[in-house]
Parts: sequence; C-alpha cells; structure tokens
Amino acid sequence: MTRRSLSRKLDEITGRIRACRVCAETPEGVELPHEPRPVLRVSSTARLLLASQAPGNLVNQTGIPFNDPSGDRLRDWMGVDRETFYDVSRIAIVPMGFCFPGYDAAGGDLPPRPECRPRWHDSLFATLPQIETIVAIGRYAQDYHFARLGHALPKGASVSEIVARWREFQNATPLLFPLPHPSWRNSGWLKRNPWFEAEVLPALRAEVARLIKT
Repeated sequence: MTRRSLSRKLDEITGRIRACRVCAETPEGVELPHEPRPVLRVSSTARLLLASQAPGNLVNQTGIPFNDPSGDRLRDWMGVDRETFYDVSRIAIVPMGFCFPGYDAAGGDLPPRPECRPRWHDSLFATLPQIETIVAIGRYAQDYHFARLGHALPKGASVSEIVARWREFQNATPLLFPLPHPSWRNSGWLKRNPWFEAEVLPALRAEVARLIKT
C-alpha cells in the first residue's frame, strides 16, 4: 500500500472512530453513562506512539488527551513540554478505550470499554506502519500491543514486573516501552520503586528525544 493510500485509509478510520456511538446505541453490557466523545491523536508521520488505557473525566470534557495531572507527570517522564507533546506530526496518542468509561463504585475510573479494541485497533494500527516506538502505559495497553507484536505477556505478571523487564523489549520492532500509569494513585509505587526514575526514565527520555527530532 502506498503512503498516499495509507494516509487516506488512516483518515477514513479515524473519522469513523470519532463518529462512533456503539457504546451508547448497541453497547456490550451497560451503556456509556454519558455522550460518546472518542479521543485519539494520530498522523501518518508520528514515529512515537503513546498507547494508554482510556480518557479520564477531564479529558472527556476537553477532548484533549492527558490534559490533566496524569498528563503533567507523563510529560515530565518523557522530558517534553506541552507544545511538543501535542504535536501530532511527531507523537500519536491512542488509548485502548476511546471514550471516558465512567467511574466504579469506589470513585475510580472503570476499565476501557470492551467495544473498542476488537472493532477498531487492529485496523487502525495497520495504517500506522511508521511507528518506531510504542510507550505502553498500563496493563490493558501492554497486553494488547505486546501480544500484537509477538511478545505475549504472562497472564499473572503485574505491571511492576512488566516494567521491571523493560530492557528485554528494547530490541523489539517497534521498540516497546512499558510504563505504569502516571496517575497520582501510583505515587506510592514510585516511592517504593526508585529504580524506575533512576533507570527507566533516562532511557525513555533519550528515546523520545531521538524520535521527535525534526
């Protein structure tokens, strides 16, 4: 497939994703508790993909991914400012669930909706062959992308164990970078695992800097 045809296919599928109303009209289980607002940022030139879980409530209100304190922490981890982070020509952002899924009984975000992945993701990533590195944030993104690229993860492995193995995936194609979620809820985890800041973040920042060079 030529670059032009890939670009047309990418425009077509992203347009369909942004217009999707499956979770409101024919949901699998409980319907979405609010109007659908699919959030993603992709282009035919971005070499870095941020593969996340699902938008939070603040993101749902603005339509801008990681437009919240988690995004501030993620940008710090990556060593980029907001302008660079939102330059879609250099950085793509694709969650496993495109809409904010709502809250659970404890007030936390629900898991990504089950409708998105089988309906959209394989077709979408087939139009993004230029991606060189995937930063897989959280277990839902890690399970999907690692399996898709032939590196299926053990079912019983925790995110901590997967992130601790980050060096094993540096020679994968695309390169795979597993991260915990940058939520404030993981502040305790970061304090208990100082190796993450000392070892993982310098390598992550170096890879991000390489990919976003113009």
